Amino acid sequence: PNSSFPNYNPNPESLVMLDDMKRKIRETNADLAFGFDGDGDRLGVVDNNAEVIYSDKLGLLMARNLSSKIPGAKFVADIKSTGLFSTDPVLALNGAQTEYGKTGHSYMKRQVHEAGAVLGIEKSGHFYFSPPVGLGFDCSLHAALQVCKLLGDNPDSSLSDLYDELPQTWSSPTMSPYCEDSKKYEVVDRITTKLNKFHLEDGLVNGKKIVKIMTLNGARVVLENNSWFLVRASSNTPNLVVVCESTSSFEELKNIFGFVKGILKSEPSIGDFDQTLG
Repeated sequence: PNSSFPNYNPNPESLVMLDDMKRKIRETNADLAFGFDGDGDRLGVVDNNAEVIYSDKLGLLMARNLSSKIPGAKFVADIKSTGLFSTDPVLALNGAQTEYGKTGHSYMKRQVHEAGAVLGIEKSGHFYFSPPVGLGFDCSLHAALQVCKLLGDNPDSSLSDLYDELPQTWSSPTMSPYCEDSKKYEVVDRITTKLNKFHLEDGLVNGKKIVKIMTLNGARVVLENNSWFLVRASSNTPNLVVVCESTSSFEELKNIFGFVKGILKSEPSIGDFDQTLG
């Protein structure tokens, strides 16, 4: 290994890294690819069909599996994660409970502990397994082992088979437009105020009503069909964080992202995105 990372930053949310993992799956016909970040606490996965499984949905697959073994299991997903955690029929059938929490290592560890959750999931690739599965901290090797256990518990299914059992949604990668550290929290506060005003005025996003705005960590705007978008300030870089998910189509996902870009254009201190929709 070369610690200068000459090819790209080892980031499981980076499309550059994920595309390289997809290429390797096609070359080797492997069952899956694991991608680890530089300090070994985040995991990214590409399945046997060379398709990216974002970490929030990977976490949902593991939550389904764990909830079938642990009665009344609780899970915590960060605010960037898929809305399927609140609507998944398998989790409901298994009597599992899920709550959303703030993004960030210290926030998630605390909330997982306080909730008595078996697993905490961050879309960035952090997985926090608590007893009886783990010791409560995030380790990418342990997370990779749990993916292998998931496959071992479902010997007749590939990872893509398990993924295809989830309700279909269309998700963006995590996208991070530049915004100075000294300005990013004020910018998000102003954007949140604008979104709340838009909601009170019965504004529509892609023709859909807003039913809820979650403000525990930035603003997560939920539409009447459970599609949503998030705008928040990054905890550790001079960026904002934008994530979108559609329950309907990729076309709706693009339209939601277009709405978000329109909101962001009203803030001159917001710069270019690091990556956008493919």
